[in-house]
Amino acid sequence: MSAGIYIHIPFCRSRCSYCDFATDVFKNAETVERYVGALCLEIQNPKSKIQNPEVDTIYFGGGTPSLLSANQLEKILNAIGRKFSVAANAEITMEMNPATVSAETLRAYKNLGVNRASFGAQTFDDAELKRLGRRHTAADVRETIEMLRRADFGNVSFDLIAGLPRQTISDWERNLDEALRLKPEHLSLYLLEIHEGTPLAAQIGSKRQPMPDEDLAGEMYELTIEKTREKGYAQYEISNFSFPSFESRHNRKYWLCAPVFAFGVSAHSFDGVSRWSNERDTFKYVQMIETGASPVVERSEIDLKSETVFLGLRLSDGIDLLEYKNRFGADLTEEYAADLRRFDEAGLIEISENRLKLTGRGFLFSNEVFAAFV
Repeated sequence: MSAGIYIHIPFCRSRCSYCDFATDVFKNAETVERYVGALCLEIQNPKSKIQNPEVDTIYFGGGTPSLLSANQLEKILNAIGRKFSVAANAEITMEMNPATVSAETLRAYKNLGVNRASFGAQTFDDAELKRLGRRHTAADVRETIEMLRRADFGNVSFDLIAGLPRQTISDWERNLDEALRLKPEHLSLYLLEIHEGTPLAAQIGSKRQPMPDEDLAGEMYELTIEKTREKGYAQYEISNFSFPSFESRHNRKYWLCAPVFAFGVSAHSFDGVSRWSNERDTFKYVQMIETGASPVVERSEIDLKSETVFLGLRLSDGIDLLEYKNRFGADLTEEYAADLRRFDEAGLIEISENRLKLTGRGFLFSNEVFAAFV
């Protein structure tokens, strides 16, 4: 399988109350330009052990990558093109926030090769957006997708968050219905996670916001599966739904343990054997690059067998048992016989046609299954 590339753009107009990612509030154009310069230097580093592999996915994440100008995006893509062999049919995804792009910018992105847009709608309820610290409104989401369609983007993904404080099942159903009405080719559903140190965690700790109801979030998840199926979406992964042939090719690389080379502050890479991650502080990252130092701050070997199992089980089609045996010289059903028997009796897994996969019930209790393989 060809490799993928991940590019981290850390800048945001403001920081959301639930966000735990490595992000910086956008201050001025000079800061972004300097960061882009450092990013290009890292990508083209002649000392890098990465030697010109073919890549067929490029993913710009953040942060808010859509704060990049067309000229800055072009610089980054040119740097990638000089270092890597980019497939002619590469999937190039740009994360976008509603109200951060114009029709002109979208056309420029498209002309530069961006062919997939992923944006954080999160919710279509303006009150919920405000509680999350989001700057956009539901109307901004609708306007953005109209602009994307006019710019000839035929592959659009929405991120939605369920289980928000004070959110009811009726609230969620209205959100979901509105998202489905707009017919994105792809939907990613995330259950809200509370991270220590975020404003939302502080609000919940001080009782200004109620703790999200996990049981209710489970009901929202089941409703999502039902409604997306009715509208022609296939659930190809625990949290992801798409029309046929519109799965995220880039994200599949993570679940299949394929190499992904990542650049930028806090970026995490994997070459098929080991992982490494970059400095999390943007200023320090830029300084390291500009002085010729490596931005890598952590390296680790991974248990590839274990990761192959618990990441592969996230996919609806599960794990090819014969492929696993050929790759690792071991029978997975024998290695984990006791655990698999227990999960089978609980109705969480099924083995058929030489594949091991989670059942619908298994998706609901997936963390319990994954714990056996970590």
